[in-house]
Amino acid sequence: MHTLRTTTLLAAWAAQSAAHAAAATSPTRVASGPLPDRLKVAWRFKTGGPVTSSAAIAAGRVYIGSSDGRIYALRLSDGRRLWSFKTGDIVEAPVTVAGSAVLAGSVDGHLYCLDAATGRLRWKHRTDDKIMGGAAVAQAPGGRGTWVLVGSYDNRVHCVDLASGKPVWTYETDNYVNGTPAVGQGRVMFGGCDGLLHVVDLATGKRIRAIEVGEYIAGSATVEGDLAYLGHYGHEVVAVNTATGRVLWRYRDRSFPYFATPAVTPDRVVIGGRDKRVHCLHRATGKAVWTFRTRGKVDSSATVCDGKVVVGSEDGRLYIIGLADGKERFAHNIGAPIISSPAVEAGTVVVGANDGFVYAFRAAGQAAGAVRP
Repeated sequence: MHTLRTTTLLAAWAAQSAAHAAAATSPTRVASGPLPDRLKVAWRFKTGGPVTSSAAIAAGRVYIGSSDGRIYALRLSDGRRLWSFKTGDIVEAPVTVAGSAVLAGSVDGHLYCLDAATGRLRWKHRTDDKIMGGAAVAQAPGGRGTWVLVGSYDNRVHCVDLASGKPVWTYETDNYVNGTPAVGQGRVMFGGCDGLLHVVDLATGKRIRAIEVGEYIAGSATVEGDLAYLGHYGHEVVAVNTATGRVLWRYRDRSFPYFATPAVTPDRVVIGGRDKRVHCLHRATGKAVWTFRTRGKVDSSATVCDGKVVVGSEDGRLYIIGLADGKERFAHNIGAPIISSPAVEAGTVVVGANDGFVYAFRAAGQAAGAVRP
């Protein structure tokens, strides 16, 4: 049930929580390939508003949203704009690429499907409130095509056919759905602001189980097999067996909430917190391996690549931290809060910042300076 307290708290952090849904190289926020310790700004692209959306990188292109209401396609090599598409409101949701389709939600309540090559609108699906989380893509059961799943502040998760944009099913919760759904083994899994981790049958949209976590889940759950890892507003990181509904462990350091989505490796869970720290935990036990202190809240979701953790902070810095020891390898001060989550591809890191720029970092090549619309 909605309460005044719930509405007030959620409104206070709604604008800060869109970048936490997964927009990484893999659903576990682990990227492949080498990543140097030392990076430099290769290029930056100026949008018309703060960039809290998280980028998707595919086929040599960067796709990202902005608070100016646009979805942009940029050339990965030099940041040149290839196209932009204007939605009806702010785009804080992460962008998803599915083959030749680009998917992103807007505060105007629509999920947009665009042609990746041209930016042409293929379809848009209307929900009854804003979309802050990313879209997940799954093969439909029985080979019936491809489905798209997205949460909305209308308290629902919507399943839509990728080819046509027609609705397949909707699943209703008791509060906002802010994160990106995860899909695996015929199940859809996502946290809600109702304090539940929902496990839903992909084929029918019917509830399998709802697991009590305890507090609002603003970010996304990272799922591998039957196990889901997530942080929540009640100051904890939690591991849950989605097949049995059992909570395996809870990690609590200090009384600060977690809004980021964790990165999960075979033996580590890495997540930023509003305590201005990045936490690395043993995946099996939830015990702390190390913590890394920044100078601002860490709502940016970390990406792990080449034994390193890449993450932004509201202190305006992009950090690279050693996964094994938690030591700083690199930090670049952008000078504006970073809520966007970094995407890593072929040794290039792409992230947005509240100064309205999209930044690309890489080891080699000269800085290209600002590329304006």
